[in-house]
Amino acid sequence: MKIRDRLKRINFEKRRVSFAPKITQQTLINIATVIIGSFIFAIGVNSFMIAGNLGEGGVTGLAIILYYAFDISPALSNLVLNSILLAVGFKYLSKRSMYYTIVVVILTSFFLWVTETWHVQSDEILVNTVFGGMFVGLGIGLIIRIGATTAGTTILARLVNKYMDINVSYALLFFDLVVITIGLTVMTLEQVLLTVIALYIATKVMDFIIEGMNPKKAITIISDHPERLGKMINSEIRRGVTIMNGRGFYTQEDKDILYVVINKNQLTRLKRLIKRYDENAFVVVHDVNSVLGNYFI
Repeated sequence: MKIRDRLKRINFEKRRVSFAPKITQQTLINIATVIIGSFIFAIGVNSFMIAGNLGEGGVTGLAIILYYAFDISPALSNLVLNSILLAVGFKYLSKRSMYYTIVVVILTSFFLWVTETWHVQSDEILVNTVFGGMFVGLGIGLIIRIGATTAGTTILARLVNKYMDINVSYALLFFDLVVITIGLTVMTLEQVLLTVIALYIATKVMDFIIEGMNPKKAITIISDHPERLGKMINSEIRRGVTIMNGRGFYTQEDKDILYVVINKNQLTRLKRLIKRYDENAFVVVHDVNSVLGNYFI
């Protein structure tokens, strides 16, 4: 009885639990990007690479090898092999990335099945090589750009990027070359070499999509006239400038160092203006992969 009385006196707070998933506008954009990227990737594989009797990298490359050797549908083998590798991805990659990747695996396998008979026949094998590389690189680039992967060796490439800070595109190229070497068992040396060209094109296109269409440059300027150059960059280039304190090791003199991030297409103009205002200025140009923050457009 005492326990029952105590329970009656306790004011239990009623909580409303909502199981409705929160779908934002960005989520819808990401899903649309994944669908488009998967479709473009499938066209590149079926319409150009397989149509030209070429190979591919990663799990898709293994699926093509199985297709050439045993006539197994690339859509089926792509789904099975990637499903196995997804277990590795769940352990080492973020859950958000892997959820998108599951969707990618299903969509790429589906589109590989839909486009199985979409073959672009050409007397010039370089047409298949170039456009196959472009379509594959564009598709994978769109998928990776939103934080997903195409599973397979892309998971391994993202792991290398995460723990060794190596560019995803070039890590992927390395793993793809391993698969291409295995492709010598079912393809001629010429076909393998053309596949390597296609993979290189895919890597450059992918890099372009991931890094952005308008790469940035970071400029470090050491000058005897930092105020003049800073005002010039503000007024004529319309970029904010950071002034850092520095000191020459040999002279032990204090120096103001200017640091600014600009669009690549502004670099030539900035160099010309720096030379006009201080031709003795020491200028270092750095490549910038990405810029975060609300102060840069």
